[in-house]
Amino acid sequence: MSKITKKVEELVKPILERYGFDLVDIEFKKEGKNHFLRVYIDKPGGITIDDCQLVSEELSEKLDIVDPIPFSYYLEVSSPGIDRPLISDRDFIRNRGRVVDVFLNQPFLNRTKITGELVEKNEKYLVLIVDKEKIDIPVGNIKKVKLAIRF
Repeated sequence: MSKITKKVEELVKPILERYGFDLVDIEFKKEGKNHFLRVYIDKPGGITIDDCQLVSEELSEKLDIVDPIPFSYYLEVSSPGIDRPLISDRDFIRNRGRVVDVFLNQPFLNRTKITGELVEKNEKYLVLIVDKEKIDIPVGNIKKVKLAIRF
């Protein structure tokens, strides 16, 4: 995490706690000629446009005062979307029992992607049920975990 994203996290967390929202991720990157500060938030039941606007306005005021970014940028506050990765412990707890896709750095059980029902995540393993069998995937081998999208 960069100095900028750490400072933004310090500024946004009290706002989110006040409204019962979760911080999912903070991105700060250059795209073309412009810089973008993106703050992804969530809550049980999902985030609305009004929620994003509320956080954006309050965070914008704090950013103007503290001024952690010494050049112009665009602030975006949004929902992480349905395809977002599960990152925090709260993400994993909230999604127990749901089907997830696990993308791996190295093959595990001869696969680099495993889909199964999320049982739990602890310090060492992500536990899934795959084909009615419980498997423990070492956390250090996990590249990304996201909800499986079914059509």
